[in-house]
Amino acid sequence: MAALPVSVCLEMVYDDEPFHERVARAADAGADAVEFWDWREKDLDAIAAAADEHGLALATCTAGGTLTDPDRSSAAVETIRESIETAADYGIEALIATTGPEQAAYGREIQHETVVDVLSRVAPAAERAGVTIALEPLNTAIDHPEYFLSSSQEGFEIVDAVDSPAVALLYDTYHQQITEGNVIHTLTDGIKRVGHVHIADVPGRHEPGTGELDYATVLEALSAAGYDGYIGCEFTPTGDSDDAMAAVDSRLPESSS
Repeated sequence: MAALPVSVCLEMVYDDEPFHERVARAADAGADAVEFWDWREKDLDAIAAAADEHGLALATCTAGGTLTDPDRSSAAVETIRESIETAADYGIEALIATTGPEQAAYGREIQHETVVDVLSRVAPAAERAGVTIALEPLNTAIDHPEYFLSSSQEGFEIVDAVDSPAVALLYDTYHQQITEGNVIHTLTDGIKRVGHVHIADVPGRHEPGTGELDYATVLEALSAAGYDGYIGCEFTPTGDSDDAMAAVDSRLPESSS
């Protein structure tokens, strides 16, 4: 039995059939949970019913909101609070919070403080609901050139400043390998503040084994550091989706129990 549970991003891994039917594909591939992006664009009742039918958890979806703009911070708070309520209603365990773009009218320090402020204001609601808010850095070199938060270190600093058990970092190995490398050290050094992990190989954002990252070693180090959360498969398969999921399974560490 694998030591780490696996979540499948339905937007990317299985994209060739109606959305809620992808849940069955993920279950057949041995996943423990599924995740997706904007819940407002989804038939949540159908997804939740399919997940329940196949015994899968709902790991994450996106929270929404622009966290970097002081002029829109209250709107961001309301957007995320709505997402918290929805997540609680449907049993979605975590919300992925993205900061949004850099704001030309404000310096980085003000934007950083605004992100902290927004997350601090929504944290009590997340704590009450039992929902984790997972803040995600993204790479700006290739995929998200206008995005504010790319450094895992700054992400950890924001999480520390908010200081809530409901706010953690989403560490995406694809984005952080592009941004800063040294994935095992940066990931495991802050492991107590990591609430979710995404994987994809570099370059290309495909399944493990197609690029430069040694995922068997990365995942073994992650497990050894004490992480027991989901490994979120957020990649585009190079070929058959089930084969891509098998590539993940073959690199997962085995449970010691």
